[in-house]
Amino acid sequence: MCHPSWGRALTAAQRLSDLARLRRVRDRIDREYAQPLDVEALARGVHMSAGHLSREFKRAYGESPYAYLMTRRIERAMALLRRGDLTVTEVCFAVGCSSLGTFSTRFTELIGMPPSVYRRQAPGATAGIPSCVAKQVTRPIRHREARAPELQLA
Repeated sequence: MCHPSWGRALTAAQRLSDLARLRRVRDRIDREYAQPLDVEALARGVHMSAGHLSREFKRAYGESPYAYLMTRRIERAMALLRRGDLTVTEVCFAVGCSSLGTFSTRFTELIGMPPSVYRRQAPGATAGIPSCVAKQVTRPIRHREARAPELQLA
């Protein structure tokens, strides 16, 4: 007969194994963001089902693997747009997006303005700021999740 704590130990060991695999997926997305990546391919790479990967990734990191990938792509796109030497279309394809419409929509959702507007306004925004600091202050956040403070009526 099995001891009840063995089941808990197995569950904890499985959870640690899953977390290690999730970290590998996140690292792969960080490295290969410009490549064609989909959840099925990411899941195969760590021997998980796509559904299990999506659920566990969201539980661990607060967003789906696809959302994380798009955030990394938009973050890189912001840096390329700040440089100013590439068009929005060139940036779109350089970061791995295959649809300019999807890229522009996602960029606008995360940043709060279309990439063409960002490209015009961004070059002066980080002038004089060290690149390591600029990277932190320009990191994309979900525009829809950044709530404006509510007005307090006295």
